[in-house]
Amino acid sequence: MGSFIDIHSSDAHSLQCWRVLASGAPRGAVVVLQEIFGVNHHIQSLCKRLAAAGYDAYAPALFDRLERGFACGYGPEEVANALRFLPRLDWDGMVTDTLATVAEARRRNVPVAVMGFCLGASVGYMAAQRATGIAAVVGYYGGQIAQHLETPPHSPTLLHYGANDHTIPMESVERIRAQRPECELHVYAAGHGFNCDERAAFEPASAGLAWERSMDWLLTHMG
Repeated sequence: MGSFIDIHSSDAHSLQCWRVLASGAPRGAVVVLQEIFGVNHHIQSLCKRLAAAGYDAYAPALFDRLERGFACGYGPEEVANALRFLPRLDWDGMVTDTLATVAEARRRNVPVAVMGFCLGASVGYMAAQRATGIAAVVGYYGGQIAQHLETPPHSPTLLHYGANDHTIPMESVERIRAQRPECELHVYAAGHGFNCDERAAFEPASAGLAWERSMDWLLTHMG
């Protein structure tokens, strides 16, 4: 069973974090970084899935700096409501909150990875650029990564993109591949959000393959 805990960032900001602990001794921890829809049912279900695989899972509420407790689904009105946050995104604050969550997860004396989706994938990548000590990074369809290629991430990084993603041009994906060859990058016959089984864009075959690769990545770099 999961529950919310409070985490305190280095700038004294307090945020909520959904936590699901592995049963038994964890093999590591994964910080799960949200889409623009907050720590919603989908993100919580991913935490449960990771915990079942033996990892402590933490999902920080990255929008708590803007609206505490925000979360929504994927209906047209809910999407429109979530998009209102885009002009106000505090990228530095979200990275700071991610690193605070990594520190919280590390208190159980386990290696800690970051797994992000959409917005969260970009935040996770930036966190690994700023800090050392993150065991691994996994990012799904991170739209801002191509704008932050000046320095490599300090952590082994696996990236997933969809060839039919209308929000991320393939030119951007190829720029990542060319400028950051140390990152492992895969492209799938799918669109944006293909991993989410609560969205119309869900693509089971691509989601299954990407998840298998992600689990192998975590196993390789954390055990």
